[in-house]
Amino acid sequence: MAALGMTLAAAALYAANCAVCHGPDRLGLSGPALLPENLERLKRPAAVKVIADGRMATRMQGFAGKLSPEEIRAIADWIYTSPALEPQWRMQEIRASRRSFAPARPDSDKPVFDADPLNLFIVVETGDHHATILDGDRFVPLARFPTHYALHGGPKFSPDGRYVYFGSRDGWVSKYDLWNLRMIAEVRAGINMRNIAVSSDGRWVMAANYLPHTLVALDARDLSPVKVIEVRDAKGESSRVSAVYDAAPRQGFVAALKDVKEIWEIPYGPVFGPVRTIETDDYLDDFFFDRGYHNLLGASRGAQTSEVVNLDVRRRIASIDLPGMPHLGSGITWDWNGRTVLATPNLRTGLISIIDTGTWKVMKQIKTLGPGFFLRSHENTPYAWADNFNSPYRDTMQLIDKRTLEVAKSVTPAPGKTAAHVEFTRDGRYALVSVWDMDGAIVVYDAKTLEEIKRLPMNKPSGKYNVYNKITRSDGTSH
Repeated sequence: MAALGMTLAAAALYAANCAVCHGPDRLGLSGPALLPENLERLKRPAAVKVIADGRMATRMQGFAGKLSPEEIRAIADWIYTSPALEPQWRMQEIRASRRSFAPARPDSDKPVFDADPLNLFIVVETGDHHATILDGDRFVPLARFPTHYALHGGPKFSPDGRYVYFGSRDGWVSKYDLWNLRMIAEVRAGINMRNIAVSSDGRWVMAANYLPHTLVALDARDLSPVKVIEVRDAKGESSRVSAVYDAAPRQGFVAALKDVKEIWEIPYGPVFGPVRTIETDDYLDDFFFDRGYHNLLGASRGAQTSEVVNLDVRRRIASIDLPGMPHLGSGITWDWNGRTVLATPNLRTGLISIIDTGTWKVMKQIKTLGPGFFLRSHENTPYAWADNFNSPYRDTMQLIDKRTLEVAKSVTPAPGKTAAHVEFTRDGRYALVSVWDMDGAIVVYDAKTLEEIKRLPMNKPSGKYNVYNKITRSDGTSH
């Protein structure tokens, strides 16, 4: 009876403090699912510490000031307890979840507005879970609509830029028609999803799931499910999927796995597969691809060494010692003195690492005000814009001169409020910065003079994404 009472008390603590982010059934919402199979690599003492102190570079807050040590340990014990019923999300559940939306008016075969359809921005407002379609020439909103809770991984576009696809942490994939400014369809591809990718031929959307351990292929036309791929290695070890990417030159998807030391490459065309596996030395859950998608640089949380894997010969070809936690998913490239360099921010250390992608050697470590999350640039600007997201200087953006590899300038859009995630207009003339606050804004700068051009109030705009820069795979933005 005493054990039952402790269990009920732990469940009540979880419901009061954790369910809003991780779901009442622990299947995940804005936060990940908290089930034993999802926590295999997080030891229980580490879980206690995360609950007490929070987790850097995530929305996880610390509860040490609110809950007693005994209550925190009780929650940790609870999340390592298996639920009464094993959660399932199979083809049957995916197919049953799909919804199509009838148009309020007949769809047009050309945009219903006079703005440049390739210079639109999709602004994700996480404060109230909406997205705004922004005209990138006049900087005026064209539409605003609700999204699913906690969009994650950035929206993805069809090859022609007409459609945008969203993925949410709770597994929903949505398709929106930018020409007609309306939602087309949506489907729940998983219980806890990391991100989505759209194939370069426009046929497929692939969803990467933490729970269940699957990759789910959807027909890009109407989001009907086509294939569920269980993610297991040759020994039967199951794995969460950290992310999936479209490797356009290779005509395939590449998946990062969280719990097995493998990379998966899944060719696409009229049919999928077979899956090609590449063994790695470590768990690689953050990737950067070179321009030709021949090589990827991979890192894992907490590792000091990153691996360079050649996807053609399917093995590691180099290792790079990088301090802290490089955020390779926000890495960008540019041409410097006849060579291509990669620059990556760091989530733990105030450094921007500059790497020669020909030799895979670190050329320089540029000191910044503090650890950052995003790095962005454009082919037509001499600067790379870096935030200081995880530091006391989070309100300041630093501009790195891509010619001298030195910090040259800085801007502070809103003193005391976090500034992050820069995106450029298609011509690179203007830079848009997010003020991450419930009473936030998109601040438009002249990318050359740094003069503020316009300020648009937004509800915690976490990111904004330019159609042209994304579909042309600009060196200055993430892919």
